[in-house]
Amino acid sequence: MKRLALLSLLVLTGCFDDTSDLKIHIAKVKANAKSYIEPMPEVPTFNHFEYAAIDLRSPFVAPRPEVIQEKLQQISGCLSPDPRRRKQPLEKFALGDLVMRGTLGEGGVTWALVEASDSTLHRVSIGNYVGLYNGRITEVDSQSVKVIELTPDGAGCWVERETEIEMIELDSQR
Repeated sequence: MKRLALLSLLVLTGCFDDTSDLKIHIAKVKANAKSYIEPMPEVPTFNHFEYAAIDLRSPFVAPRPEVIQEKLQQISGCLSPDPRRRKQPLEKFALGDLVMRGTLGEGGVTWALVEASDSTLHRVSIGNYVGLYNGRITEVDSQSVKVIELTPDGAGCWVERETEIEMIELDSQR
């Protein structure tokens, strides 16, 4: 019991009320601290825009591709695709996804056999459309299919670009 009393007396002697050194340190910090607060940034002015649903499309609905095509076609003096033309099956594939596998011919007409990336085989000839950019087939021979595409130039007009789909031999691994 004496030990407990001695221990508690020793612990209590460590606690005292003199905090003068702490008060001096706080006073020095306050004296050296800068109390500058930056002003609040200016609030930008709000420009009110009155939305009239009759004149404009809803901002919550994506524009239809047909509307975009018609607007691009309205620019006069520019080359542009026909937006009213019915799309053909191979126009949903990029030209890089099409591979020529062979040719067929009858009575002076030559068709190319073109395989799409979904492993379907299509018979195409001059005048058919392929690719994502309104590519029209202009020539079919035994080694390639020549295509003229209409690519947008960024200014609202379209530019013709010639490319080829070449014959690829079947691999033995496939």
